[in-house]
Amino acid sequence: MVSWLDRTVAACCQPLGRNVGLSSGEDGVLGGVDYPLLWYRDLEKHSCGEFSFAVVQANQVCEDYGHVEPGREGTFVGVYDGHGGHDASRFACDNLSRHLITLAQEKGTTDEEVLNNAFAATEDGFLSIVKREFHILDPAIASTGCCCLVGVIWKRTLYVANLGDCRAVLGHIGRFNRIFAEQLTNDHNVRIKEVRDELRTLHPDDPNIVSRVGRTWRVKGIIKVTRAIGDASLKKPEFAHRAMEPFRRPVVRADPSVCSRNLQPCDRFVIFASYGLWDLLSNEEAVQIVHTYPRQGIARRLVLSALNVAERARKLKYDDLMNYDKGVRRAFHDDITVVVIFIDHEMLNDELTVPGMSVRGFVDTHRPSDFNIEQEVATESELTETELTETEPTETKPTETEPTETEPTETEPTETELTETV
Repeated sequence: MVSWLDRTVAACCQPLGRNVGLSSGEDGVLGGVDYPLLWYRDLEKHSCGEFSFAVVQANQVCEDYGHVEPGREGTFVGVYDGHGGHDASRFACDNLSRHLITLAQEKGTTDEEVLNNAFAATEDGFLSIVKREFHILDPAIASTGCCCLVGVIWKRTLYVANLGDCRAVLGHIGRFNRIFAEQLTNDHNVRIKEVRDELRTLHPDDPNIVSRVGRTWRVKGIIKVTRAIGDASLKKPEFAHRAMEPFRRPVVRADPSVCSRNLQPCDRFVIFASYGLWDLLSNEEAVQIVHTYPRQGIARRLVLSALNVAERARKLKYDDLMNYDKGVRRAFHDDITVVVIFIDHEMLNDELTVPGMSVRGFVDTHRPSDFNIEQEVATESELTETELTETEPTETKPTETEPTETEPTETEPTETELTETV
């Protein structure tokens, strides 16, 4: 007997003609090569397979940041969806992976504790900048924040941590050889009744902790998410808006939901994306698109499929949306970042023969990945042994190589100021 859930998923997994209007040809050839405000890397390698990466801008200044670090031993994915500006999302993109790598190297492994501590270090670093700049340079920085989604594949285990409503969705083969969608993250968004109830339970003395603004639920009438990096105005009274009612404890939290999963042979791929995608496509629709079409350019296909839905909702033609510039485009869709990580199980026990290339959205220059954990530990051990037997010049090598780890972040344009203050 087929359960109601099987029937529901099977119905969702029919060909999605409404979502693929921006593609052409039976062989799945993609459109969008010259699409305005769209950046993509159609297919690259990572430690246990391939990945596809795409970003489309809607805001006047893009508030989404995306980052993939495909190291020899594992793969790091970060999606950072900013709100109230791009300061927090840019800072998180510059620093969260750096904290995670440092903590993992110190511990010799990656686990849920490392992820929690990396998020905490990133939050502390950004709030220190807010404290420095709030009264002198830019009080608006207290209102900027970002949802964060991080994934790490390490030793056949997938770790996922998130704040806010970015989402990771796994595509795996289930009964009757069908593709199924499994959401790996929790949405910390007050559109969900359980999230509103949790917030009210945590703040029983505040009847206005969550309220409707028009047709949308919002925290203190301001934002939709209950967890984020930044948003200092909703965490510390000294940064609160003047018009806001006083609060005794942080309204928005920065402790992530973290989970881990031992990868199984049925697991095929994971879609990491900002809320801009999930606002337009369901989990099942996105997974079916990835399962149906070639890997090459699949992240771009997801972005274009979402834009097709946005067009149809406004009864626009494809060419019409292309003609809207950034800023104006935000009336039709949000910034969208998508990373699709394919899992090739025969590669899970292997290491890349050369380091992968670190890739960031809207950045066309790349550098070798810094995502190395056990190799770094082994190198330090070897150097310690060498110090006991070799001459003094050899002892200076570790000191000379240390700055290399931070050089890529410090030299990236527009990112230096925030990174140097950590």
